[in-house]
Amino acid sequence: MNGYTDPSGALHRARTRREFFASGRSLLGTAALASLAGTPAVRAAGTEPVGPHFTPRAKRVIYLHMVGGPSQMDLFDYKPAMTEWYDRDLPESVRMGQRLTTMTSGQARFPVAPSRYRFSQAGECGMWMNTELLPWLAQKADDICWIRSMHTEAINHEPAITALQTGNQITGRPCLGAWASYGLGSENENLPAFVVLVAVPSNREQEQAISGRLWSAGYLPGEHAGVSFRSKGDPILYINNPPGVPSAVRRRSIESVNRLNRFTLEATGDPETLTRMQQYEMAFRMQASVPELTDLSQESQSTFELYGEAAKTPGTFANTVLMARRLAERGVRFIQVYHNNWDHHSNLAGRMPDQCRDVDRPCYALLEDLQQRGLLDETLIIWGGEFGRTIYTQGRLSRQNYGRDHHPRCFTIWMAGGGIRGGTIYGETDDFSYNIVKDPCHIRDFHATVLHLLGFDHERLSFRYQGLDQRLTGVLPAHPIPELIA
Repeated sequence: MNGYTDPSGALHRARTRREFFASGRSLLGTAALASLAGTPAVRAAGTEPVGPHFTPRAKRVIYLHMVGGPSQMDLFDYKPAMTEWYDRDLPESVRMGQRLTTMTSGQARFPVAPSRYRFSQAGECGMWMNTELLPWLAQKADDICWIRSMHTEAINHEPAITALQTGNQITGRPCLGAWASYGLGSENENLPAFVVLVAVPSNREQEQAISGRLWSAGYLPGEHAGVSFRSKGDPILYINNPPGVPSAVRRRSIESVNRLNRFTLEATGDPETLTRMQQYEMAFRMQASVPELTDLSQESQSTFELYGEAAKTPGTFANTVLMARRLAERGVRFIQVYHNNWDHHSNLAGRMPDQCRDVDRPCYALLEDLQQRGLLDETLIIWGGEFGRTIYTQGRLSRQNYGRDHHPRCFTIWMAGGGIRGGTIYGETDDFSYNIVKDPCHIRDFHATVLHLLGFDHERLSFRYQGLDQRLTGVLPAHPIPELIA
């Protein structure tokens, strides 16, 4: 039947399925446009933050990721008994047939390599740590919560760092920063809610790839992806207008492009078109806000005395964390900092001092600076890598130098500020720093704890995708760890 007669006798043509869905797309597009214009219509999915489920302990996060996997027993997991085990094989009763990487699985022996560095207790909490290479950070021991029992299933870099950032070894999921943006939104309309900074290590002997997939929004709306600021030159490509193009012309250009985008949005209802429109507007606003943000000449001399002279050099870790503090005080919700070259398969003695020199004083300075400005209690600081290292050496062993392979069964991260219980030492490993013997902390528990500090029940912060309510912590058991929370 092509139509029907109503009581008045008027003939109405029946709508086909294609016409029905086409009109539905237009309705979605109209709603999205109305939300962009600020009118009281139903907003498009993903354009409003979810909002916290309860009062947050932290308003923002600065996540300092040490790419490659720092050696826990050379930094924070003191194992003095290993001195007597020098060059003796790791017992099978400790290794228990656990998975090895292809880099050491073919070794004839697995000789124990004790740490060559001096450890001592720091703070009133008595944290045993490498005070030889981290003397500045040791002064903040009582502000830090040390988790010695982190563990993951991933044994290689790409799946491990992906799992730590997104909750899954398979790429394509939203990262922790994207979830924070989705949940909390932005406090500053002129800056993104989620910013990524990549520091340049002073030693570049063995760097790992750092992929933009790590700050992807995945299946969340694209507006929640991290915006990467470059370490040198213009922080964002094309942030400045081309020569001879005034801001008024750029403004008209964006308006013209977005008029075309509106036609597409009305026709298709594609949420990515809405994201593109919003990002054009954000980019225009950032032209005014970013130059002021990145102008460190406004900082006092006392600030540079705190962070060290390296903070004046673009791209250094010190410069990057100072930039992170400036982003935090301007309302950016999540600042992700990557520092490379922690993959110590060999020459640990030659590289570890450089790595620690890069991060030691700046990490101390960041905590001290935020504390002085009254921001530490509401800013969660996270420091750590994607897995740990083996107690046995990879390659040649001497008392002065050695290498260590990947080890996912136990590693150490630390957190401070933002509702964290300072001076806490959580978790314990065996004498070989090979297996956890007390209070394990899986990365799912770590994610649940971070979300809890941001005001979210990790089981309720979800996004409907492919018919499922997806969440950062997935479907396996996870829980916030109350001992870590002040």
